Amino acid sequence: MVIMALDHVRDFFHYDAQLHSPEDLRFTTGAIFFTRWITHFCAPVFVFLAGVGAYLSLQRRNRPGELSRFLWTRGLWLILVVEMIFVAGAINFRWPFQLVMWQVIWAMGWSMIALAGLMYLPWRWLAVGSVAMIALHNTLDGVKPEAFGSFAWLWHILHVPFAMITLPGGVPAMVLYPLIPWVAVMSAGYCFGRVYDLEPERRRRMLWMLGAGLTAGFLALRFSNLYGDPNLWSPQATPGLTVMSFLRANKYPPSLVYLLMTLGPAILALAALDRTTVGDANPFLAFGRVPMFYYLLHFNLIHALMAVLAWFTYGRADFVFQLPKSVNPMASGFPPDYGYSLAVTYLIWIGVVAALYWPCRWFVEVKRRNRSAWLSYF
Repeated sequence: MVIMALDHVRDFFHYDAQLHSPEDLRFTTGAIFFTRWITHFCAPVFVFLAGVGAYLSLQRRNRPGELSRFLWTRGLWLILVVEMIFVAGAINFRWPFQLVMWQVIWAMGWSMIALAGLMYLPWRWLAVGSVAMIALHNTLDGVKPEAFGSFAWLWHILHVPFAMITLPGGVPAMVLYPLIPWVAVMSAGYCFGRVYDLEPERRRRMLWMLGAGLTAGFLALRFSNLYGDPNLWSPQATPGLTVMSFLRANKYPPSLVYLLMTLGPAILALAALDRTTVGDANPFLAFGRVPMFYYLLHFNLIHALMAVLAWFTYGRADFVFQLPKSVNPMASGFPPDYGYSLAVTYLIWIGVVAALYWPCRWFVEVKRRNRSAWLSYF
């Protein structure tokens, strides 16, 4: 949750985010590239662990119907309310919206709806199907939306990103997170949850083996350049740029290489932390216990802070009601010198996370005192 905020702060405040992609090897630096790269772990881990959480919830209460109902209703809530109203409002900061972006919340919502039905399959079938979709979906990279005629929009939703789809009322929506293979990532996490049924020593061995195997698979597959990512790596002018080329896996949609690169080390981290006991005084628990509340607050705080700093810097803040160029390349009205250095961007990130601690801690206490069902959606 904390690392995720870094990428969003960079989008809104770093001067180079308004000019170039952080992964454009012609313009990037190591600091800029890895500021973006470290945040690649966020979305796959969120989706994967949501699947794990669904399995653990089922083990605690053993009520499949109740879990299925919660998954599909929460999925609809994430898509229709959180993504398309709350998040869109925080990013646009105006009405009518300039653009609705279907991002990780959208992907998680549809994945939960799918898992509400998939959870009834025999777990071995589900595991094999999930792995197959993750491993083979890059074979579909050559299929163009035009091949589906009037249903081209559906292929954009499923596999080809950055399409613009007009919603009722004329509001454009952009597909940033096509659903293949995010659905399989969550269902794979659901199957992976069975690892936590094992006794501790066996569980830790399994975590180390799985994490190491996926990470080794990433290194071997990426080095071969044979399959698994549309962006091939190549030797560059310097060793540093060559490493960046190697690590520049495709996120939209997440390639097999991208998922191996992120989920392998994430499972190794689970293995390393398996013996760790986290006390109630740990400040990061305030974010982890109310992740949706944190998610919604952080976007609003970032955009509001952008307006305050713009006013003090330029004496005006009208341009903050446009999406930044890092999100909308067609944005106009931004001062030509808008943006801050990477060091200042990091300071803003730290300030944003620190400022969110107290409201998140307050909401943790609200949820602890009030067991209302609607609070579970936050």
